[in-house]
Amino acid sequence: MRIRIVDAFTKRPFAGNPAGVLLLDSGHFPDDDRLQRIATEVNLSETAFAHPLPEGGEADWALRWFTPATEVDMCGHATLATAHVLHTTGTATGTVRFTARCGILTATAHPDGSITLDFPTAPLTPVAAPEGVAAALGAAPLTTHDTGPHIGDLLIELADEKTVRSLAPDIAALARHSHRGIIATAAAEDPAGGYDYVSRCFFPNVGIDEDPVTGSAHTALAPFWSARLGRDDLTGLQASARTGLVRTALRGDRTLLTGDAVTVIDGELLA
Repeated sequence: MRIRIVDAFTKRPFAGNPAGVLLLDSGHFPDDDRLQRIATEVNLSETAFAHPLPEGGEADWALRWFTPATEVDMCGHATLATAHVLHTTGTATGTVRFTARCGILTATAHPDGSITLDFPTAPLTPVAAPEGVAAALGAAPLTTHDTGPHIGDLLIELADEKTVRSLAPDIAALARHSHRGIIATAAAEDPAGGYDYVSRCFFPNVGIDEDPVTGSAHTALAPFWSARLGRDDLTGLQASARTGLVRTALRGDRTLLTGDAVTVIDGELLA
């Protein structure tokens, strides 16, 4: 199997979020244990596996995502990476339809090389901050929201951008407070800086201490900040060490995520 490593939500290599991408020739997936072993070996936050589907159906490719520890319901950056590989290799043009555990997703390539993903908008439910989450995160929440079943995070609003950037959480303690992890966010300090809000994402329950750039989290960040800022089209900066920009467009029960990607490694899986 050919394997590629793609940096997603960035225009330059060694930034954004790296994902493994394996396009399978057969019309089915290998057994789950083999997929998980490959993802564990790749050891990135997500490895995507995709195989083509027969023509005439509701989707063109079947898509699954694995962290080093488990399979997940939804992943934005590895979907962007997969679409990037399909388009840069000439395997697909225009809009690609994927079927995944979270439903039908689409990825549309643009002339400038960017790709727009069409994902379900996360349902946000205000909740009380769990006891101990402030101590685990190292900052006091202003508001806390549950993000629904496909994401399974707590979205925690903090006081300001500086607080988000300076977080040094107790990762083991955070694991007790949500299904997948914590999305910490705040408004941008300088609205003229090219982004509207910042975030950092910690997912200890799926084997990821901090995810560099998380597309799926932006399906929750988009409705949260669109309601606060009064605009449907925004740009989020994920303020991890690698950083990355996600352009979000809220369209009711769907959220559009636009970003760029760069292939940095192209090789062969021998085992």
